[in-house]
Amino acid sequence: MALPKRRHSNTRTRKRRTHHKVALPSLTQCSHCQAMILTHNACHKCGYYQGRKVDHTVKEEERKRENA
Repeated sequence: MALPKRRHSNTRTRKRRTHHKVALPSLTQCSHCQAMILTHNACHKCGYYQGRKVDHTVKEEERKRENA
């Protein structure tokens, strides 16, 4: 099993790690209410997905009423 003879410098390690970053989530605009939403997800404001109303989504006002 190979072992390193010398340790890598901090600069060399950091140069390698520059590509280890988290990508930002891709956002699109809802075709119904123009809100910014995650791709392949129903809109959290109006409850539409691909031009159709999805029943399992709940508006924020309704959720607040249920909790109160």
